[in-house]
Amino acid sequence: MPHGTPLISLMTIGLGLAFVFGMIATRLKLSPLVGYLIAGVVIGPFTPGFVADAKLAQELAEIGVILLMFGVGLHFSLDDLLSVRAIALPGAIAQITVATLLGLGMALWLGWGVEAGIVFGLALSVASTVVLLRALQERRVVQTEKGKIAVGWLIVEDLAMVLALVLLPTWADLRNQMEASGGGFTWDQAGQIGLAVLLTFLKVGAFAAIMLVAGKRVIPWLLHRVVHLGSRELFRLSVLAIALGVALGASELFGVSFALGAFFAGMIMGESELSHQAANETLPLRDAFAVLFFVSVGMLFDPMTVVNAPLQLAAAVLIVIVGKSVAALVIMQMFKQKKESSWLIAASLAQIGEFSFILASLGLGLGFLPEEARDLILGAAIISIVLNPFMFMIVDRLAPKPKAEPVISASERAIIVGFGRVGSRVARALGRMRIEYSVVEDRQEVVDRLHEQGVPAIAGNAVSVDVLKAAAVDKAHLIYVTVPDGFEAGRVVEIARQLNPKIRIFARSHNDAEIEHLTGRGADVIISGEEEIAQAMIDATKSVATHAATPAHA
Repeated sequence: MPHGTPLISLMTIGLGLAFVFGMIATRLKLSPLVGYLIAGVVIGPFTPGFVADAKLAQELAEIGVILLMFGVGLHFSLDDLLSVRAIALPGAIAQITVATLLGLGMALWLGWGVEAGIVFGLALSVASTVVLLRALQERRVVQTEKGKIAVGWLIVEDLAMVLALVLLPTWADLRNQMEASGGGFTWDQAGQIGLAVLLTFLKVGAFAAIMLVAGKRVIPWLLHRVVHLGSRELFRLSVLAIALGVALGASELFGVSFALGAFFAGMIMGESELSHQAANETLPLRDAFAVLFFVSVGMLFDPMTVVNAPLQLAAAVLIVIVGKSVAALVIMQMFKQKKESSWLIAASLAQIGEFSFILASLGLGLGFLPEEARDLILGAAIISIVLNPFMFMIVDRLAPKPKAEPVISASERAIIVGFGRVGSRVARALGRMRIEYSVVEDRQEVVDRLHEQGVPAIAGNAVSVDVLKAAAVDKAHLIYVTVPDGFEAGRVVEIARQLNPKIRIFARSHNDAEIEHLTGRGADVIISGEEEIAQAMIDATKSVATHAATPAHA
């Protein structure tokens, strides 16, 4: 390590390797999180070469945790949770219970004890927010019924883990007191345990009440005041200051974890009209520190665990991938959910991530977990995240194929991919031109509405070859790709061109890079929002100038 620059070395080499391995993972159709974790393993103390400063990495990881939890709170939607509470709440609790019992059984088999088993099981029970949301977004199912169930399930899991983060330090303190008094258990100590738990809940309740009453007024008011100053830099700074400030205040004043404080800050800010802007402005920094968080986690993993404890690691992986998935499938079937939704939930939960790392670190620091348990948790996380795309591949094969409504034959037929603001306008224009069209849309409620209106529509994600085949893209003359994501649109364009080389493809873009990307994939006509706005302004300018130059007539 260069002399006197451990922080710069850690950030430069850590982020550089994370970029390299993240790119490799993405090229292999894996989550980039796998690459970030491997980058941490490379610069960790268990591999030769450069070894990063573990203490600095831990402090950067703390900031990463704060910003990660702030992001979770920012996207927390109580309405979404309530809309699926009948299945998400009991389902998540039951699944956490099953996974925790499996982890407890494994811990007892290894001779760790009950406390270690409970923490170990909890760490294996909670799915990664980052991995799950990214998988749902890639399939454009976040706003569908099954997507909302998955997100609601995830929210309940996250809330359960937040509760665990609050209670574990309290239990550790009580355990230490009991050991100091000789290890016996008396009714007085039982009363002390009850009182300590009650005080913990009172502190959390007081913090929550202040945030919900005062914070709900102060934070949005402050954000609006900053916006009126007209400085984007100050707005970005205010959001970060609130996130970090609330997290620190929660810890110092109420004894609440940084994670819980940041979650509440994000949740309160999420109810503001400026929540979307706050999310966008802080996203780059949140992403950067999230990467450092995963790198720091990778540094803790000893790759020799694969050699020294292969059976234990395999057992932990089976609990995550098989145990949780089977539990989710059984629970979903008990609630008589659709088979497609059941398989999606099972695949979504067959991995673990950031909360598992936080619990493992906390459990180790409090003396609940042996180092072997942490290595197994980290190993199970890396392997499960690597295997998660294959779980979704299995789901895609098992799920029933979507069927399109019959389309009336015409001299020209069009397909509209995405029925948002742009897609609906294209549909109205095609209707006026008497061109028959069908719609591919991932939101089931939109598809149902179109069916009621007599519009042929198919529910599904157009990046799937099966969906475009079901929409009969091989017989269409025109296709309008109106989805806003340039990379996703490029994939749709590429598949459409492969299935129908003669089809005329229209797409939208936001910048020159997307234009180049879409052109390379085979789009014929690309409409850029920036160019259209600029041209409209010029046309309006000419109109005003012409009007001003025309003499008035009496």
